[in-house]
Amino acid sequence: MPLLIAPLLILLALLAVLALIPLAFVQRYRLGTSRQRARGWLAAINLTGLALSTILFLASAAVTTIWIPGVLTYAAAGLCAGVVLGIVGLRLTRWEASAEALHYTPNRLLVLIITLVVAGRVLYGLWRGWHSWSAGMRGESWFIEAGVPGSMAAAAVVLGYYLAYWTGVRGRYRRHGSRRARRM
Repeated sequence: MPLLIAPLLILLALLAVLALIPLAFVQRYRLGTSRQRARGWLAAINLTGLALSTILFLASAAVTTIWIPGVLTYAAAGLCAGVVLGIVGLRLTRWEASAEALHYTPNRLLVLIITLVVAGRVLYGLWRGWHSWSAGMRGESWFIEAGVPGSMAAAAVVLGYYLAYWTGVRGRYRRHGSRRARRM
């Protein structure tokens, strides 16, 4: 009897995760548009993680290009577009400097765009995975390759955006800290 319950529990856990994805995106948007205090250590950790992720992402795109042409090109173009979007995001961010802290509020529209890119990529990945699985059963392997370059480009846009954005937050924080030190 316990062997029958285990698959049911796994299925319920998967359904719970799928049901919570929309809530996670709403929470991501709410947090992403809230007023936040700039912290140097947090920006450094984010930059380190994003730099490592970007390197690994581009390396995996280069390896994937062996089997699916154009993936590295799409990934590099998406990364460049994301960096440009991140710079625009920094320009549109509202900065509030006081004597003791630096606060920032990201632009709502850009946070919404990035959240929708991530949500679209997740939904497309689920849809493509379902159809690839069924196409693989029928021997239609061309569908498995379809959409990989675009999906990698979408991921690269998000990586580029946050890489540029956190670089800017760290730079602003450092400038704010050096001005504060000169006043003392």
